[in-house]
Amino acid sequence: MLKPGSFALLVGSTLAFSAPAAFAADTCGENALGTSRTITVSTSEFPRIGTEQYLETLRLKDREVVLTFDDGPHRENTSRVLDVLAADCVKATFFMLGINVAEAPHLARRARAEGHSVGTHTFSHINLSKVPLEKALQDIELGIEAVTEALGKGNSPAPFFRAPYLGITKEVEKFLYSRGLMVWGIDVDSLDWTFANPEKVIERSIAELEKNGKGILLLHDIKTATARALPVLLSELKRRGFRIVHVVPESNPPPDASNISRLANKKQQDERPKSLRE
Repeated sequence: MLKPGSFALLVGSTLAFSAPAAFAADTCGENALGTSRTITVSTSEFPRIGTEQYLETLRLKDREVVLTFDDGPHRENTSRVLDVLAADCVKATFFMLGINVAEAPHLARRARAEGHSVGTHTFSHINLSKVPLEKALQDIELGIEAVTEALGKGNSPAPFFRAPYLGITKEVEKFLYSRGLMVWGIDVDSLDWTFANPEKVIERSIAELEKNGKGILLLHDIKTATARALPVLLSELKRRGFRIVHVVPESNPPPDASNISRLANKKQQDERPKSLRE
């Protein structure tokens, strides 16, 4: 059982150092957590996953974890997260927000270049279950377009999509399926967006993973507490015998989002929520 403050000393000592520089895969030492295996999924076989929302999820073995990050990229925090993942030879899945990608496209390219899966998360972080269907679909398409443009010619996002707030409707799901997108929910929630203290991020994540035994873990690379907590979280996962699984798509066709107006894109950016600029 976790005790309050049990990670305080370890977190404090880790945070005394600055974030590591980017590492090549062959520089990882024997103490690195690493990526245990990579699984390839078909969007038709796994149209929707995550036991907090759906009956289905990934076919993970006991104590296997899929790391996922929402809402980035953030110039400082996503950079730190990518540095930590590289240092530990860990691969993750990023659900990037179009409005943030527009401000830091190099981080979308870096995540893909370093072997992570880069999915999409709408453009402006609207709750898709609380807006008219037309607006919801436009924001999804704008998000896809922003990430596609950032990744550059010949590249495209993974056909992985997660809804902001995990809010979604059956109509939106049907649209996503028609676009060949896999709808991601979660199995384990770190609640990191509620914490300013990295110790709390670690304690909550470990407690929920121990309770669930395995699963898709939700984190937010936009949050400072998460970026600061990540080195200790990975170390603790290794110590407890958890293994990291990376998920990649069976196929990665270029999304067709080119018909969305750049004026709509600009309007969405002007309406960007303040919380997503942090």
